[in-house]
Amino acid sequence: MTAGQRRASEWTIHGERIVDNTRRAVLSIAEVELPNGVQFEQYVLRVPTAAIVTVVDEDERVLMMWRHRFILDRWVWELPGGYLDPDEDPAICAAREVEEETGWRPHALEPLVTIQPMVGTIDQTNFVYLARGADQVGTAPDINEAEQVEWIPLEDIERLISSGEIIGAGSVSGLLAVLLLKARGKL
Repeated sequence: MTAGQRRASEWTIHGERIVDNTRRAVLSIAEVELPNGVQFEQYVLRVPTAAIVTVVDEDERVLMMWRHRFILDRWVWELPGGYLDPDEDPAICAAREVEEETGWRPHALEPLVTIQPMVGTIDQTNFVYLARGADQVGTAPDINEAEQVEWIPLEDIERLISSGEIIGAGSVSGLLAVLLLKARGKL
């Protein structure tokens, strides 16, 4: 294909209008046309990039937070992470978020996986990192972030995902990537 040439299955965007614009999200409606000519409107959510960390210690445990997610009205285990500040390096954000949310400072970060949580609606990139260990530098977790912070054995992760106690896309992706590394003997 030459530059500018469209693929037969590519959707056409005829326009996009903003419905709401806040500090952390822009909600818009895109006017979309399918290759067969059908046109419709699609909600689009533009959200800042996020960084997430899977911190694994020498005992093959992962650092996780038990928190309430009001949107789902559920308690879940999650990996620490958060939005990047403007022009912030994702690895710096990732390390900062771990320390702020858990009181642990992660050791050197390695890129683990990059995901798009909802590729049909949200444009947010999630950079997921691996840290092999951390040093405790703070005390109890920030009550606004989590009820508790725990080191969860990797052997429990599959069960916690299956039971629905770990459901966030970034957490599930990061944990499955670590389990794959472990299975390959690279953890």
